[in-house]
Order: sequence, then structure tokens, then C-alpha cells
Amino acid sequence: MKDPAPLSAAYDQFPTPIDPSSNGLDFHIYYMPSSPEQTKYARELHERIRREFPELPVYRFWDRPVGPHPTAMFEVHVFNPHQTGALFSWLVVNRGPCDVLIHPNTGDTYRDHTELATWMGKQWPLYTDRMKEISPPPSSHDRA
Repeated sequence: MKDPAPLSAAYDQFPTPIDPSSNGLDFHIYYMPSSPEQTKYARELHERIRREFPELPVYRFWDRPVGPHPTAMFEVHVFNPHQTGALFSWLVVNRGPCDVLIHPNTGDTYRDHTELATWMGKQWPLYTDRMKEISPPPSSHDRA
């Protein structure tokens, strides 16, 4: 019988350039505050995530757009690939009418929220102009 192949290191650590020193990825759960049904669902989802994942920081429930986010939202941080996979799969089943922006934290805020971002549900346009000002210039390996 053949020995099983070793598992990828990506099961236990984030790949480069994700910076694991604080949190590897952010999940921003969006909802439309003008919809009472979505707001109610998002509030309940916020509480469900707090109870289901007590080890994860679940941040303030915003009732208006904040930062680059064009609608109301709340944010959850994950610190390792296992937490990422668990929250991701849980949200696939439980996010309901909410949309989710998932982005890594690499130190390049603009790239994290654009090129490296992924979405569940509808993709919302972000206000990225300010991000361009604070992101580092492209390195030589980023140039074509």
C-alpha cells in the first residue's frame, strides 16, 4: 500500500503574502439597512456567529456605510486556515440574504480589497480611492 502524500502546508498556515501576525483574513457581512427583513436577518446572523464561533472576534454591527464599504455591515476576523474554512462553509449555508466580502491582509490594503478579494452573493463596488493613497507602491515582482 502506498504511503499517503504529505498534506499541504496551507492547511496550517496562510500562504505568502498573507500576513498572519494579526489576522489573516477579514469577512465583511453586508446587508441593506433600508430593508427591515435584511436588517433583522443580519442582526440575528451577527449574534449566531458570536455564539457559534466564540473564538473569533465579531465586530460592531454598523447600521450605515463605513470606510470603503458602501452599505451597512459587520466584520469577523480569522487567524488560521482552519478557522477560515469553518467560517466560510458555515456562511455558505447560513448567510441568507447577506453578501460577504472576504479579503486577506497582506499589507496592501488596495490590492487586498480588489484583486485578492472574493465574494459570496452580490459583489458591491467599494470606495477604494483612499486605499490607493495608503497602499505601498508595486514591487518589482508585481510588474509585467
